[in-house]
Amino acid sequence: MAARALDALVVTALPNVLYLSNFEGSSAIVVITADRFLFVTDFRYVEAVSGTRGGPHECPGLELVVVDGSYDTTLASALATLGAATVGFEAAHLSVARFDWLRATLARSELVPTEAIVERVRVSKDTYELGVLREAARRLSSVAAKVPSLARRGRTEREIALAIDWQIRDAGFERSAFETIVASGPNAALPHARPSERRLDEGDVVVLDFGGVYDSYCVDLTRTVSVGPASARAREVHAAVLAAHDRAIAAVRPGRSRFDIDGAARASLEQAGMAGAFGHGTGHGLGIEVHEDPRISRRRPGENADDDVVTSGMVFTIEPGAYFPEWGGVRIEDDVLVTETGVEVMTDVTTQLLEI
Repeated sequence: MAARALDALVVTALPNVLYLSNFEGSSAIVVITADRFLFVTDFRYVEAVSGTRGGPHECPGLELVVVDGSYDTTLASALATLGAATVGFEAAHLSVARFDWLRATLARSELVPTEAIVERVRVSKDTYELGVLREAARRLSSVAAKVPSLARRGRTEREIALAIDWQIRDAGFERSAFETIVASGPNAALPHARPSERRLDEGDVVVLDFGGVYDSYCVDLTRTVSVGPASARAREVHAAVLAAHDRAIAAVRPGRSRFDIDGAARASLEQAGMAGAFGHGTGHGLGIEVHEDPRISRRRPGENADDDVVTSGMVFTIEPGAYFPEWGGVRIEDDVLVTETGVEVMTDVTTQLLEI
């Protein structure tokens, strides 16, 4: 904020509100100045916010502002009271209509669009966050050890997905981090396939992609299994993807370009003759959101390279895949932490091709 000469910053993106305040509700706005922290919410959450005071999730210095009328009129009133001349707002999270209204209402203040001010802080996890993520990864690994046995011949993808979701909740997660993916046979050629009524059959390759939210933080893991004995092609594709997975993890260290980490996986699949079968990025950041920075991907024309390098404290997935229409696909995903000297693989479950 100081670098942008902002007197105040309005935070409306709920993941950023959660990061700054520990608030997990569905409606709130945070206003930050150099020495004040205003938290705007409505009557539904007043007791919840007050109840955190003195507890482990207290937000020190929080000034509660209860909505009177609407959120925007309350926000405008609070900003007018602060007398902030230059007010930053999250450009990616404020609609044009709300911006126009605030600009007309706050005629004495200049509204300045900002990009990723809070997200840049979120990308490097502190000691508390790493403790939560390690525990979440441990729990998800425990779930992952049970998941392959669920992918039995005759069961539908939807039935298996529901069983995985139950395992995630039973392991102590608040909820699944995203819609669980169970993709069998030809459906496995779709990286983000939705579970269907297709029943697993002998010889199917099945992609199982699932995650959980633990103490507000997300973890994510993918394994691929074979229903019955794996075919020669399944073994070939799985071995190529596993080699790319291992090469990418070996490339992770502080100071390494995120594009180079992606390139390690891509080069490995190219050597196996499968470069064209890998269309998505090698990984994505994990934290309050299941997809956040850093993005482990190819450098594209016009891409901003200012955030090229990975640094200690970043947590992200490594998840190369290979997909072939009408046949299926393979993806293998683990969660990794960039340490001061290299990499820590936080998830711990076999990466071998299991035959169920």
